Amino acid sequence: MNKKLGVILLGLAILFSACAPAIQVTTETPAAGFVTLKIAVLPIIDTLPMYIAQQEGLFAKHGVNVEFVPVASAPERDQLIAAGQADGMVNETISTMLFNKDQVQVQAVRYALRPVENAGHFFIIASAKSGITDAQGLKEVEIGVSQGTVIEYVTDRLLQAEGLTSDEIKTIAVPKIPDRMALLASGELSAGVLPDPLGALAVQQGAVIVLDDSKHPEYGFSVISFRKAVIDSNPEAIKGFLAAIEEATALLNSDTKKYTAVLSDQKLVPPPLLESYNVPPFPSAGVPTEAEWNDALAWAKEKGMLTADVSYADSVNASLLP
Repeated sequence: MNKKLGVILLGLAILFSACAPAIQVTTETPAAGFVTLKIAVLPIIDTLPMYIAQQEGLFAKHGVNVEFVPVASAPERDQLIAAGQADGMVNETISTMLFNKDQVQVQAVRYALRPVENAGHFFIIASAKSGITDAQGLKEVEIGVSQGTVIEYVTDRLLQAEGLTSDEIKTIAVPKIPDRMALLASGELSAGVLPDPLGALAVQQGAVIVLDDSKHPEYGFSVISFRKAVIDSNPEAIKGFLAAIEEATALLNSDTKKYTAVLSDQKLVPPPLLESYNVPPFPSAGVPTEAEWNDALAWAKEKGMLTADVSYADSVNASLLP
């Protein structure tokens, strides 16, 4: 590692330590007699309505207690769910498929965050030193991704939509986002894929957005999922949770600036972005379509991650929405 890259990595390590999961997240007093749902939460913008629902007392209003369990990575989140130490999470359809490849373990019950026009969820970023400004410039260029995840899926689909063939799309595994950002900043990685709001941070540091998923919301969305055992045993608690999320989403979308303190307190947005960051619109009640599911399924099978179909009907549950 050269000295310049080492300095960048150190700076990012300091920055990302500020973005670590907040420890004290519960602002409601648990109500006696209510079911408690444990939600594994990554420090990602997708979770914002959950924190608002907690702050505004909406979970208690709808007859459920919610305990947030901070996690630092998707694998840690998945381990807690698999072990029954958390009941719900924000994840993606590909993650849900992998949980359910042998038997149904989790069900997606709602969109969490879905890209819309002018508010992408995932961004293909080019290093300022690469000279790349459009999709054609990414032909046969190694793009840093976390392989086997929604990030690689979105990368493939966005570039295919721009006319690149599978042979022209090259990715390289850079699973840790701080490493991806440091390599982009140093120019040692020509391109990489980052989620919102870290895409904005990379741009602030000089990188260039080549593509984002705002024109293709069918690829880059996230979902709220619960263990099927929890859904089966406590359907009314899940309904209460989702009703609270619906109210919180309406509050957020009507006044995004009102909840800047939540972004800071829960470390969902890096400190350098807090003043300028625009919270994206969050979706109202809905679940992934069968067409969206089937496209991600086809990609996962093509990549060898799955060898058989995973049932949409068994994995996506719209019956609990308000």
